[in-house]
Amino acid sequence: MSTVPTTSSEPAADAFRVGRLPKHTFRQHIAESLRSAILGGRIAPGTPLVETALAAQFDVSRGPLREAMRQLIEEGLIVSIPYTGTHVISLSVEDVREIYSMRVTLERFAFEQAWNRRDDYFRSELRRRHAVLTEKIDQGDDEASILAELDFHGLVYEISGHRLLQISWRSLRGRLQLYWAAHHRANAMRGPRRDGHDSYMVAALGNDLSAMLAEIADHMKRGATQTENFLSPPQPLSKEN
Repeated sequence: MSTVPTTSSEPAADAFRVGRLPKHTFRQHIAESLRSAILGGRIAPGTPLVETALAAQFDVSRGPLREAMRQLIEEGLIVSIPYTGTHVISLSVEDVREIYSMRVTLERFAFEQAWNRRDDYFRSELRRRHAVLTEKIDQGDDEASILAELDFHGLVYEISGHRLLQISWRSLRGRLQLYWAAHHRANAMRGPRRDGHDSYMVAALGNDLSAMLAEIADHMKRGATQTENFLSPPQPLSKEN
């Protein structure tokens, strides 16, 4: 099986292999395989994705490949730039800091908008999504736990009734997935901590909005420093005179 050439120095597409796919699920399998490789670090952030090489690797025509890549572009995991090409989005220390500041701002605003909309559906659905997230963590399925965590946090945006806020959340999802994947690797975890959302759940189901807003800031901050250190290039040792 051939491999995908890449100009990136990071371990990425040249370490990514796939088998022959059934025709009726080409797009789905391509999207899932690429997503898994990106979130698992086998295709590094910033890696160029060359259509001809990927089509040969998957042994498919460019049609289903392009459909799968469009799906990942919509998810925010890859980006296509005219005259430059398509590549996995990058994730730097500065990106992590921007993700943190944006998430705090968006999620606090989302709860302010949704606070009086929290009905029985919200409460039961939040518990259900938290249970799904816990199940994926217990299974040690890192990719599934990332998607479950996105689904969990996405509920408050869904019920906020604020369309521009929902668009902003969707635009953040791709980088957020990469951030969580890097955070898990930085902490040698297969998914988030099992009890990582317990206090968030208590606040989200409670009656104190100010406590919820404080919990969001604290929840987002946990582990951010370790992830920044994980992504930071090693500093050269100082020379003593």
